[in-house]
Parts: sequence; structure tokens; C-alpha cells
Amino acid sequence: MAENRAPHIGIALSTSCLFPLGVPETFSTAADLGYDSIEVMVTGNAISQEPDDLRDLIQKYQIPISAIHAPTLLLTQQVWGRAWNKMQMAAKMTKAVGADVIVAHPPFRWQRLYAKNFVHGVREISEQESVKIAVENMYPWSAGGASVQMYSPGWDPTEFDYQWMTWDFSHAAAAGVDSLEYVKKIGNRLGHVHLTDGSGTKVLDEHLRPGYGTQPVAQTLEYLAQQQWNGVVCAEVSTRGARGAVERDEWLYETLQFARRHLGLV
Repeated sequence: MAENRAPHIGIALSTSCLFPLGVPETFSTAADLGYDSIEVMVTGNAISQEPDDLRDLIQKYQIPISAIHAPTLLLTQQVWGRAWNKMQMAAKMTKAVGADVIVAHPPFRWQRLYAKNFVHGVREISEQESVKIAVENMYPWSAGGASVQMYSPGWDPTEFDYQWMTWDFSHAAAAGVDSLEYVKKIGNRLGHVHLTDGSGTKVLDEHLRPGYGTQPVAQTLEYLAQQQWNGVVCAEVSTRGARGAVERDEWLYETLQFARRHLGLV
């Protein structure tokens, strides 16, 4: 258990946790369970793309948005057009709703021009728009038993000169790396955390509840509290296997309590 209390570390709920439900349902659930803020994943859902609608939800539920997840996933390639436009739009939305950070995946390897200038481009937009763009750790994919590099310049953000990074425990499990070791390596470049877990036996992002996989999630949160890290830990767990809304909320409350306990907030 962490000895130092860390009231400066907020705990957010990602809209992805309630998929296929939308942003309003996430706000309502966060308010009911006691989360501090929301991370909005921009998708094809209209509300997730509209700052005015998001501000209305902030006002209604009195819960801030702490992060915007840019539509850089495989399934959101058609949202907001070309790659750099996605980042520019995400930056403008982040400022419009008062969020602190943009979560972005690295380019896919077929996005050659985007990937070629990605590290520099991210820093440039971050400085121009005065927003924090935190590039997320990913993992190698597998095809026919062989490892396939799907991301360029690479899935491991620690190998590149990013100013900020997002650390995801589920992705770490899929990549077969130790989160505590990597978070220590990232140091003061850690801009955001996705609270989840993974078994380490599947080459995919399982997004298990923390404590249900093999990653040292508890130890990593305790380390961040001891370091007086200033950021947001965002629950990004899959609840699609829950048997109804009651069990889903139980899982999300359990995740919130896990974070509070290991961050020394209770």
C-alpha cells in the first residue's frame, strides 16, 4: 500500500467502458459511482464529436472531461478525415471542453507519410495548440504465429522522442512487457494512464479489470503515488461480458476502488 496520499491523481472513466452505450450514459454512470472525470473516445457517435454537447453534459453532471481520445483506432479511421486533421480537431476539442490531455495511437504502418513525420508532428501540434498529446503504448500483432509490426514508427513509445506518453496495462500484457519497469523508464514523460489489465497469453488488448491479469498494476499505481505523479488514471476496461447493467456497474465500481486503494486515496 502506498504511504503517501496523492490527491492530485484523478480517476477517470472512459466512454469505451460502456460501449456500445454512449457518452451521456458514461457521464451518468460516472456520477453515480463517484469517478472524478471522463475520458471521451471520439467515435462515429455524434455527441462524442461535438464540444457544445459535451459541455452540456459537463454542466448537467458537474463532472469534467480530463482527456480526449483521438479517433486513431482501426475502427475510427473514417472519423474526422485524414490523420493530421484528426489530431488538429482533437486538439481544438480538448481546449474547447477544458480537458488536459489527448490520447493518440501511433500510425499504422501503411500510413507512410503520417508515420514519417509523426514524432515531430505530434510535438509541433502540442506546442502550437498548448495541449498535451500523450502517445499510447501498443503491441505487436500476430499472424500465422509470427509477430507483425502494425505500427510505425513503432508500438513502443519509449523508443522515440515523444514529449508525453499514455501507458496502457492491457497493451503492455499483449506486448509481454512489465508495466512497472516501463513506467519507471518513462519517468516524467508519463502524461496519462489507462487502468486495465491483461493475461499476457493473448496477442490482443483484452482490457480486463485491474487485478484480473498478470500485470503489476497495483505496484505501479503505488509507485506513481509515491512519486507524487500529477496526472489522471483512467479506467478503460471492457464490460461487454457483464450480465446486465448492475454487474457492469459493479465491475466499474470495483475498478474505481482498486485505483483509490492503490493510489492511497482511501
